[in-house]
Amino acid sequence: MIEIIDSAACTGCNICVAACPTNVFEAVPGGAPRIARQDDCQTCFMCELYCPEDALYVAPIADRRASPAERDEAAQALMGSYRSAVGWGRGRASTASLDASFELLVRAH
Repeated sequence: MIEIIDSAACTGCNICVAACPTNVFEAVPGGAPRIARQDDCQTCFMCELYCPEDALYVAPIADRRASPAERDEAAQALMGSYRSAVGWGRGRASTASLDASFELLVRAH
């Protein structure tokens, strides 16, 4: 579930607002968007994936909000890590070539 928008890192581009399929965010003129409907978050990571500044943290917990301890500890270590893991962003190598899930389709036929 979306837990944090780092207002110091956020540029207010609102890409996360547009990327969210469940309309979790609200744009704030001149500032970072706010998490307006956190319970609507589906933990799809689209906002974190598309954020060009790695200013978002989506906890992998989908069925409840993270506790303050879980949120604060994980966010410090994992802010923007999903983008990094898949190789999205400046100076990162795509990991798409490492994905062998296409084998499932080949083997099914």
